[in-house]
Amino acid sequence: MSVEYEVRGHMAIITLNRPEARNAINGIMATGIEHALDRFEEDPDLWVAILTANGKAFCAGADLKEISAGNGGKLGTEKGGFAGIVKRERTKPLIAAITGSALAGGTEIALSCDMIICADTTNFGLPEVKRSLVAGAGGLFRLPRVIGMPTALEAILTGDPLPAQRAYELGMVNKVVPEAEVMAEATKLAERIMANAPIAVQASRQVAHAALTSSDEDLWHASGKAFGKVMKTEDFKEGPRAFIEKRAPVWQGK
Repeated sequence: MSVEYEVRGHMAIITLNRPEARNAINGIMATGIEHALDRFEEDPDLWVAILTANGKAFCAGADLKEISAGNGGKLGTEKGGFAGIVKRERTKPLIAAITGSALAGGTEIALSCDMIICADTTNFGLPEVKRSLVAGAGGLFRLPRVIGMPTALEAILTGDPLPAQRAYELGMVNKVVPEAEVMAEATKLAERIMANAPIAVQASRQVAHAALTSSDEDLWHASGKAFGKVMKTEDFKEGPRAFIEKRAPVWQGK
């Protein structure tokens, strides 16, 4: 299978599995990623997911052989856009665990995730201009939001790679570790998130994402709505109860 799916407790692991093509995205992979995200989103017992890849590269972007064969329109889905993910509406945290390079569409997939753990050897970048192309899967506006306009423009207009440590310094990456430790570090981050009430996590994530594009007035409204939603859950009662009883809370996700 070009996209593997695994469940570990409250966590899903989605793995790109086309290493012979550097995990370049074709139609089958785009559909596979969308289906994996559907399974994750639709299962109330799954609270966090990790997106990773087999092989020496996380993702080389679009499969140019498919584009050359006239199949470029098949590299995305109606719901998710390129790779079934870049336009995808999601409600739960998704962590990218990246080893190897994540260039072009690979960087755009990484930017579609909520957090990034990568290897110290990883390179990001949007090299499309070097081939008279345009990064059309969100990178041209997501990268400036994350690392700031001047540095993003340098990366976009030169097409030069952005090394892992530099990406970390600019705030694009949460942590840089040796390649062998990437999945363990991503799992630790997932576990830290899963220690919290899942509905509160999802509601908080939604407001935080809106902060990049919405007005303060809209964000005040969204924050109040999120708090009201959480107040109606069983977990809202469990949090204070566990604190009073001096024990770890047992979240139900409802």
